[in-house]
Amino acid sequence: MEQRTYVWDRIVRTGHWLLVIGVAAAWLTSEGARDWHEYIGYLVLGLVCLRLCWGVIGSRYARFTQFIYSPACTLKYAVQVMHGKQPRYIGHNPLGGWMIAALLATLLGVCFTGWLYTTDRYWGVEWLEELHEGLAVLLLILVAGHVAGVVFTSVREGENLVTSMLHGKKRAAGKEDIG
Repeated sequence: MEQRTYVWDRIVRTGHWLLVIGVAAAWLTSEGARDWHEYIGYLVLGLVCLRLCWGVIGSRYARFTQFIYSPACTLKYAVQVMHGKQPRYIGHNPLGGWMIAALLATLLGVCFTGWLYTTDRYWGVEWLEELHEGLAVLLLILVAGHVAGVVFTSVREGENLVTSMLHGKKRAAGKEDIG
């Protein structure tokens, strides 16, 4: 029986899945359910703010300092992936870490532009509505990339990362693993 190690804490896991639900619900309410769309947007903004705080003060694998790598390290990892010789990371790998940063930044942009659109000054301003919608589309593209990366890494490393985000555990580190 293989050893397992606790990686994703309850705040990371719960926040992740609530964001999944929130983004899906916001998308589904984007036409014709404005009040619900706004409420969901505020919930998503709160979750993003919680994740940003937790990325500074949270558990080991939740901290940004643990998974935001330098561009040089990230490029080296990407080359290793292309050659099928990447190391296994216990937390987020360098590409995954930057994907999390991109997702959180885009979510902040979507929430901020959505909030601006509700203010008297920006209500009905077309460029802001288009920016909000453009960021929402970018978010969906990033989500698709995130899911593809999770599937790719799960297959490549022989470990179901989706279930890891349900129970919080991953295969324990071996000699070659990082983290």
